[in-house]
Amino acid sequence: MIPLLAVLRSAWRKPRGRAGAVLLLVVILAALVGPWFLPDPLAQPDILQGSLPPGPGHPFGTDQLNRDVLARVVAGARVSLSVAFLAVMLSATLGAAVGLLAGYWGGTVDSALMRLVDGALAIPRLFILLLVLAAWERVPLAALIFLIGATGWFATSRLVRAEVLRLREEGYVHAAEALGARRVHVILRHLLPNAAGPLLVAATLAIGDVILLEAGLSFLGLGVQPPAPSWGGMVLDSKEVLVSAPWVSIFPGLAIVITVLSANLFGEALRDAVDPRSA
Repeated sequence: MIPLLAVLRSAWRKPRGRAGAVLLLVVILAALVGPWFLPDPLAQPDILQGSLPPGPGHPFGTDQLNRDVLARVVAGARVSLSVAFLAVMLSATLGAAVGLLAGYWGGTVDSALMRLVDGALAIPRLFILLLVLAAWERVPLAALIFLIGATGWFATSRLVRAEVLRLREEGYVHAAEALGARRVHVILRHLLPNAAGPLLVAATLAIGDVILLEAGLSFLGLGVQPPAPSWGGMVLDSKEVLVSAPWVSIFPGLAIVITVLSANLFGEALRDAVDPRSA
């Protein structure tokens, strides 16, 4: 077992791990602190003036409704990161629970759960989300988070199951069982902590995927609904001024790219720390 703190330190020592962590922390810090110093992202001071290019007072310019783009990008970071972190936490919890049960119990439980996972993996996740969200006229944010999280745990469960199948043959697990430890105790005390490294890697890499997924759904009009700002929704709103005011779409697009890239860089550094053979 590699302690979780040691995994994080090892990932930090890698240049791409540091770069990814710093960029991700900057985005998170901007999302937390930025709204205190920026104007209201929904305010339209002079709607007749329309979009203004980047300049003093508006570093990222304004959109076609004269809303400050920087304020909207920062507010969109709150929405996108909240959706990503909460959905990934839900999917990681579900995936870990199913993987632990299937891997440790084995037999009929393992077969039934893995056949369920195989069937779910055979259906594209995006297709399921489009089918469900298209039936909703206005999707609540909590429902969007739940749907994304509830459809993203299948691959995680297989990863955790494979790790548990290896761990349950370790001597300390057999020793705990021989001493009369209950199965729940073995799972929570011995298996889950040792499977936390691969689970953390999968969750970190999934953050970038969820941000892209949420942005794509919002761009299609099925994700975060206006007037709440989201990066995908901002790109959608900028279509009508793409030529005359390209900054309206460039900055939320850059925010998506930077955030996804930073999550993937840090996730890959974590993966190398957990399994040096993958480096």
